[in-house]
Amino acid sequence: MKNIKKTTLFLLLTFAISYGLAGAFHLSGSEYPSLAGTIMAVAYMFVPTLAVLLVEKVIHKTEIREPLLISFRLNRWFLPAWLLPPAIALGAFGIALLFPEVHYSPGMEGMFERFADMMTPEQVEGVRRSLDALPIHPLWLTLGQGLIAGVTINAVAGFGEELGWRGFLLRAFEGRSFLQASLLIGFIWGIWHAPLILMGHNYPEHPQLGVLMMIIWCILLTPIFLYITIKARSVIAAAILHGTLNGTAGLAILMIQGGSDLLVGATGLAGFLALVPTLLLLFIYDRWFSREQIMEKTIADGLALTSS
Repeated sequence: MKNIKKTTLFLLLTFAISYGLAGAFHLSGSEYPSLAGTIMAVAYMFVPTLAVLLVEKVIHKTEIREPLLISFRLNRWFLPAWLLPPAIALGAFGIALLFPEVHYSPGMEGMFERFADMMTPEQVEGVRRSLDALPIHPLWLTLGQGLIAGVTINAVAGFGEELGWRGFLLRAFEGRSFLQASLLIGFIWGIWHAPLILMGHNYPEHPQLGVLMMIIWCILLTPIFLYITIKARSVIAAAILHGTLNGTAGLAILMIQGGSDLLVGATGLAGFLALVPTLLLLFIYDRWFSREQIMEKTIADGLALTSS
């Protein structure tokens, strides 16, 4: 691993600041599903970038733009970064319908049931009337908004994480194989979410088991993130992937009734299963159709090949 001391410092700063922020929020007595909780979660996303800047610019005074792949130069790999997330979410939606006691709900009754604990009956009814008045189904509105947010505001928030995970750590683990780097970065990324998960993020019904689920989810996602980052030679592509993933994940549960947060949704078992064919197709493409075949090489070799 390249520059162990620098990497250790980055991880210590990232986890200390992140966990400290979440701990302070919890001790304040604030509820997580709230405006204050949303603001805290967004601030949480920018901690990896803050840690990168402290380590690289403040302490070591090194250049980060080229080494950490901060490039806005568009190429064809930005397109899958943008379109893969809704495909995964819709795949999770379809898979969830195969589970017992999970039903197709075109009227979104399941969504309103999930809102019941967070809103008053009057508020829920107001949301229902607003959705009924829309000229198109909320599915298409959610998809359109998610795609737009994915390349704008969500991408900015996604960059807050990605400069750390797919920028700094990609270089830190460049001597590792693609698989080893994916496992390491995925585990770090997953355990970093633990305080948010314990407060009810993604798995409000099972916050403790949700920590393990989030680690698995992040490990499964990381090969996709690394592959697109290396192929695009841009952490901005990873930020778009991240932002669009957050913006379109709701498609997986929008028209589903039944099932727990461990089963349905992009971060549930259905989402895990939706990632399996995605990873398989990525492997097939890399093994038999890609010129570089970066999955069989170290991160450094993959970056060298895509630079030519």
